[in-house]
Amino acid sequence: MTTADKYNVEAAELLANEASHLPISEAVPVYEQLLATFPTAAKYWKQYVEAHMAVNNDDAVKHIFSRCLLNCLHIPLWRCYIRFIRKVNDKKGIEGQEETRKAFDFMLNYVGADIASGPVWMEHTAFLKSLPTQNLAEETQRMTSVRKAYQKAIITPTHHIEQLWREYENFENSVSRALAKGLLSEYQPKYNSARAVYRERKKFADEIDWNMLAVPPSGTSKEEMQWIAWKRFLAFEKGNPQRIDSASANKRIAFTYEQCLMYLYHYPDIWYDYATWHAKSGSVDSAIKIFQRALKALPDSEMLKYAYAELEESRGSIQASKKVYESLLGDDGNATALSHIQFIRFLRRTEGVEAARKYFMDARKSPNCTYHVYVAYAMMAFCLDKDAKFAHNIFEAGLKRFMHEPSYILEYADFLSRLNDDRNIRALFERALSSLPPEESVEIWKRFTQFEQTYGDLSSILKVEQRRKEALSRAGDEGESALDSSLQDVISRYSFMDLWPCSSKDMDHLTRQEWLSKNISKKIEKPTPANGVSSVDKSSSAVSTTSNSVKVVYPDTSKMVVYDPRQKIGLTGPLQPGVPVALPPNDTMGAAGAPNVLKDILKTLPPALATFVANLPAVEGPSPDVDFVLAICLQSNIPLMPVRAANSTQLQTGPAPSTSDLSGSSKFKPTRDRHAGKRKDVDKQDDEDSTTVQSQPLPRDAFKLRQLRKARGASSQTGSASYGSAFSGEMSGSTG
Repeated sequence: MTTADKYNVEAAELLANEASHLPISEAVPVYEQLLATFPTAAKYWKQYVEAHMAVNNDDAVKHIFSRCLLNCLHIPLWRCYIRFIRKVNDKKGIEGQEETRKAFDFMLNYVGADIASGPVWMEHTAFLKSLPTQNLAEETQRMTSVRKAYQKAIITPTHHIEQLWREYENFENSVSRALAKGLLSEYQPKYNSARAVYRERKKFADEIDWNMLAVPPSGTSKEEMQWIAWKRFLAFEKGNPQRIDSASANKRIAFTYEQCLMYLYHYPDIWYDYATWHAKSGSVDSAIKIFQRALKALPDSEMLKYAYAELEESRGSIQASKKVYESLLGDDGNATALSHIQFIRFLRRTEGVEAARKYFMDARKSPNCTYHVYVAYAMMAFCLDKDAKFAHNIFEAGLKRFMHEPSYILEYADFLSRLNDDRNIRALFERALSSLPPEESVEIWKRFTQFEQTYGDLSSILKVEQRRKEALSRAGDEGESALDSSLQDVISRYSFMDLWPCSSKDMDHLTRQEWLSKNISKKIEKPTPANGVSSVDKSSSAVSTTSNSVKVVYPDTSKMVVYDPRQKIGLTGPLQPGVPVALPPNDTMGAAGAPNVLKDILKTLPPALATFVANLPAVEGPSPDVDFVLAICLQSNIPLMPVRAANSTQLQTGPAPSTSDLSGSSKFKPTRDRHAGKRKDVDKQDDEDSTTVQSQPLPRDAFKLRQLRKARGASSQTGSASYGSAFSGEMSGSTG
């Protein structure tokens, strides 16, 4: 059975629904099967125990509660438990009441911090109030118990915290108003703090799916969102937002972890975080217990086993740690190479060199012993025991068994490099290359070439490179082209680490040329681009190999244009704001009408701007002079009319409207009146100076141009209107 079939949530729901309609004797196997797969599914435990309670099978109920309560901190399940306890002890008198009180204390100790535990606190206080008393001392004791229960409840962030506070106020006032005033003023700040924390806590709790079943992670978005929600909730609780004492805060954090494990039961990182949190909090024993529970939940998790063994070893429990390593080894047939290596290292740390050597001699006989074990132990003997001769012997012994492993050859070569044994390195490469097939010797040749390039003379370098090309050309299909020398060989010889005798651009070019040379004899597909591209461009637009190689598609370079903000771009679509548009020269526009391109442009512009654009001169080359453009603006008769009043005839001819057409427009009246008001006392002087100003040459300074505009606007007999422009920021249009 696959994991997906075993943890099929829909099938589990159908089984649970079916079991609820079966007699208890037939339902038991179904529930046991469900709970074996989902041991933290509180809703299935509750359904199971209620089925036994319905037939008054008290012994079975007690047994089920003993199996599930401490691992399923779920309020509905615990309320079911307290109902059962009250039912059993209801007729036992004082002894039964005492048992029920202990059961309430037991329940609140475990789930009292739950955000949904408000009804439990309320039920507890109601139970305490209902206890009979025989004398004043018992009455006083009962009131004290009720008060303590309320005082714990009102500082716990739950959904019913406000209702509990109101009940507490009523309780204290019913006992003694004088005493109530002092107690309520003392607990008011604590209650306010708990209520504020509850509001924040609720945000995190609302993100959690409290009905989700614990299944192994499969990478679905829902699972990831739940993992994130629990991580946020845990981080919130670890921050101790209520600023309570460390013991209470740690208890609340542990409770949140326990609840999290009900839903993320198969997540090793949650178990590990929980255990390490206990260890960092100073409770190593609790961390050990968490690891033991984790290994029962995830018996195949090597990560958790190593973490557990590490914790035991760190606190000096060598034998306990050794048992964990031995559980990793299991039978010799099931032991992995990694478990052999880690156990050798553990023995070397804890029992010494001889113990590690003895185990290695046994491990090398295991059918699962790979070359990794030889490499690990040889390097341990070389680096830790300082025994180069023994390490060399181990490598030689492994070479007889793993000559076919290129990775082992390379590790052996690295070891010999540390010994500066260049003669044996060359001998090792020669032995390996003589026994390995060419297709498996690529990395060996590469390392051999690098070794000669670093430590050999020029003749040996060239010789090994040529041998490498010959060997690899027989393995591939490059043919004679693979034997040719290229600049890549020079780069390989004269580079060091991240230092190269060429630029990255040169390297890219050479790599591309090398690829082309390998595929020069293969068929090249030539896709036909749209709009008729030249044959040269077509051949460079896409290159593909035959069906036996990977097809490489390149962009159509004929469509690429180097960006230049000064160039003139033709209109190829709807006019976009901020996109420059090149206009044809004026001499191409006759009186009968402009070309179609210009007409399309003008139709998309407001009337005033269309007239302005139509009067612009043709400018070739770089951007026009700003002062010259401003001068054209000042000398143009730009109509000042609303966009809705314009028509296509006015757009093409661009006649200026008369003053009377503008006189009725309220849009421009305030501006005209304002100009007239400002200059009421200087109209005469402006009229005298206007002729002089008009006759002067246009200045090349933008500020002076604005002054000239103001002077002309003031001297105009028909008034002027100013408005914002996208070209000059502020221009005026005069009508005469």
